[in-house]
Amino acid sequence: MSTIMDKPEITMDVFEKHESKVRSYSRSFPTVFKKAKGYKLWDVNNREYIDFFAGAGALNYGHNHDKMKELLIKYIEEDAITHSLDMATMARGEFLKKFNQVILKPRNLDYKVMFPGPTGTNTVESALKIARKVTGRNTVISFTNGFHGMTIGSLSVTGNASKRGGAGIPLNNSVFMPFDDYVDSGSSLDYIEAFLVNSSSGVDLPAAMILETVQGEGGINAASYEWLQGIEKLCKRFGILLIIDDVQAGCGRTGTFFSFEPAGITPDIVCLSKSIGGYGLPMALTLIKSKYDIWEPGEHNGTFRGNNMAFVTATEALKYWETNNFSQEIAKKSEMMSAFVDFLVHEYPQLHGEKRGRGLMQGVACKNGEMSEQICENAFKRGLLMETSGPEGEVFKFLPPLIIDEEGLEKGFQIVEDSIKAVLDK
Repeated sequence: MSTIMDKPEITMDVFEKHESKVRSYSRSFPTVFKKAKGYKLWDVNNREYIDFFAGAGALNYGHNHDKMKELLIKYIEEDAITHSLDMATMARGEFLKKFNQVILKPRNLDYKVMFPGPTGTNTVESALKIARKVTGRNTVISFTNGFHGMTIGSLSVTGNASKRGGAGIPLNNSVFMPFDDYVDSGSSLDYIEAFLVNSSSGVDLPAAMILETVQGEGGINAASYEWLQGIEKLCKRFGILLIIDDVQAGCGRTGTFFSFEPAGITPDIVCLSKSIGGYGLPMALTLIKSKYDIWEPGEHNGTFRGNNMAFVTATEALKYWETNNFSQEIAKKSEMMSAFVDFLVHEYPQLHGEKRGRGLMQGVACKNGEMSEQICENAFKRGLLMETSGPEGEVFKFLPPLIIDEEGLEKGFQIVEDSIKAVLDK
């Protein structure tokens, strides 16, 4: 039986000729990839690449995880259920049991699990909808540099002007407030509170506030735990639901399963996607405090709100969280990354570098987007995948699979430093 590996090689001109101009990552990484394993990929020329991109955070457990692959193949071979909308299946039930046992109960979290559709923007849309249904209010407060997805509701709470412009219509019922350190002087908490207490501020009492604890696309801006605690207090004081978008920062990316755990807060609604499926298969969850789960049956639905193959691999991925060992490994590698970022900022002042991020989600903000883009381009030529982030693409961003070993990190760091030297020596 022939496989994809046996077929004639595909070249980049196929994509140029047949695919829409909207494609982006194939422009950033202009080669045809053929194989991936762990934290590495190979192209059709058998060139090896270290992955500091991880599917934009969808591959926390690496490429083609052995046990997940074995279970997935077995599931398919047994003619088990592939498509089922939200009908009850064995795979769905096993995931729900495991998620409750390994993630929710140990953290004393009382959430109902909703499967809103396969992607991050689907979970955000459902979160906004249930918050408005619960409170009877329309407005949602979001934050500067936040990114929450590409559908209309998600775009309405996304800050990026070019992304918002793509909607082609006015984006309403949202108000933007300054993220933690967006303003240099004064507390943004005081600023937000001033709008909420003043009935003449022009800001209606919102249904919800939505935020990322670490802004993945907005520049790897990490909110302080004190600020997150302050936001939760404001939400409780004014009867506002707190939505944490953990699509990219969750599933262990910052060290704990949920990125908000170290802050000691309990959001009313949590959005998960990307790595929740374990293997890179489409899957999303919306976690809703039980008292707010007031949906009518079928009130929010969709054809692909139950990816059974993703349930299989997601259940296996949860085994990483049965003990604290995985978190401790992430913490150790995060310290390595943090030390490397500090080194770059100190050693290469020409970058005008600023340290960003938390856990295995860090980066360096350069003086401009052009420099950051050149560093990423140079790194790709040397065998490393990484992308830019921030309003002007000014941050080069490290997002490796969480399972990467120390040797892989060190090799990646060396490529990054060599790329910086090459760009600065021009």
